[in-house]
Amino acid sequence: MGQIGQAVTLLENGDAASAARLCRALLAADPRCGAAQVLLACALLALGADWPGALAAADAALELVPSAAPAHFVRGTALHALGRAADAVAALRAAIALAPEDAGAWLNLGNALASLDRLEAAEAALRRACALAPDAAAHASLGTVLVQRLRLPEAIDAYRAALRLNPDFGPARWDLGFAELLAGDFAAGWADMRARKPEENAALAARGVRGAEWDGMAPAGRTLLVCSAQGLGDAIQFARYLPLLAGRGARVLLACDARLAPLLRRMAGVAAVVAPGEPLPPHDAWVALSSLPRLFATDAGSVPAAAAYLAADPAAVAAWRALLPAGRPGVGLVWAGNPAHANDPRRSMPQAALAPLLAVSGIAWVSLQQGGAAPPGVVDWAPRLTDFSASAAAVAALDLVITVDTATAHLAGALGRPAWVALPWAPDWRWQLGRVDSPWYASLRLFRQPRPGDWNGVAEALATALSGCVSPSPSASRP
Repeated sequence: MGQIGQAVTLLENGDAASAARLCRALLAADPRCGAAQVLLACALLALGADWPGALAAADAALELVPSAAPAHFVRGTALHALGRAADAVAALRAAIALAPEDAGAWLNLGNALASLDRLEAAEAALRRACALAPDAAAHASLGTVLVQRLRLPEAIDAYRAALRLNPDFGPARWDLGFAELLAGDFAAGWADMRARKPEENAALAARGVRGAEWDGMAPAGRTLLVCSAQGLGDAIQFARYLPLLAGRGARVLLACDARLAPLLRRMAGVAAVVAPGEPLPPHDAWVALSSLPRLFATDAGSVPAAAAYLAADPAAVAAWRALLPAGRPGVGLVWAGNPAHANDPRRSMPQAALAPLLAVSGIAWVSLQQGGAAPPGVVDWAPRLTDFSASAAAVAALDLVITVDTATAHLAGALGRPAWVALPWAPDWRWQLGRVDSPWYASLRLFRQPRPGDWNGVAEALATALSGCVSPSPSASRP
């Protein structure tokens, strides 16, 4: 077997690092060896850590062998990983033109098209991948596209097909749980969402959490460490279960993000709140905060404390309220979420889409938006919102908050404050489908995109609703 054959065998046996070393040695001896350059690109892709390196290797391979379908495949996959989805589509189409039966190229093309919200084309590509080869990842990606298209029964079938091929495929199991919860099947959804548990356990282990996990049985007389390992909104949403644990006789300790600690220390039934870096107190068992809805067998009709379960500091509320002008309702705005969130491009609203809202007269507009300059005519409170205790007081001081799907929506609902939530066409599971209300928060009103990406339609609906709440006289009614 020649050295090129050895490199192929190493790569096929999963030893991409050795394959890459051998290919580099071959290229050092002969920089024009196209086969070695193509294999190097494939090896770097398999290693998965150096996307720019894989892209550079693929480009070099295509200079030597323009018709090398694997090099086009590597190039497209690396471009997608680097956030260049449109370029990735072109490269993957080139790969498919040369190798039309390559299921992996169809899969990655579907994923790149989905990143561009070209969902019909993405679905077609992923169905082609599934037809060419039985692959759990292809079925799972198809499920995700079908969720975005709100075809939930088909999405659930696709995730289940993925799990038949690979029962240990955790992401497909978790995404199945997401789809089931969105469809309203809480019992199945909580069970399947447990697939995220290894990821949470790693975060908990990094914090030094040790010992037995609480299984939901008889907590009376025990000290339970409840650990938040998901997002800030999740932590606020599921904090409602802490008083229930205390009501069953447990001594409740909470480990959470430092930004939440000052607010959650005010909760009844919470003995102590521990921020990262602080030593964990002695405890009898621990439980992930996100496990509590399952352990309490929550469904849409049994959500606890939907009215309110958090409280802001009254003195801080009064201080914020004193900043509002008399005679006009104070309305807070949040139009964008955390840009690091995987779904943020879909759930965040362009600031320009606020124009119909800001045209409603008689409003004292306030920005609660972190990381963005306030529009003209909007007072910016965000720089003073240093933690969620401060944010809670600001929200409680306002008459209404209008927000996209961020932690602010959860905060307003947990405080029992009126909030209108602008949602994308395919929302997060907790907002369900077709509802204008939320079983989780009695004070929220939901405004949904009438079609994918249509934030203008949402803004017009919000503006119409707000206009109906504001009297034309100087003495405005409250929304």
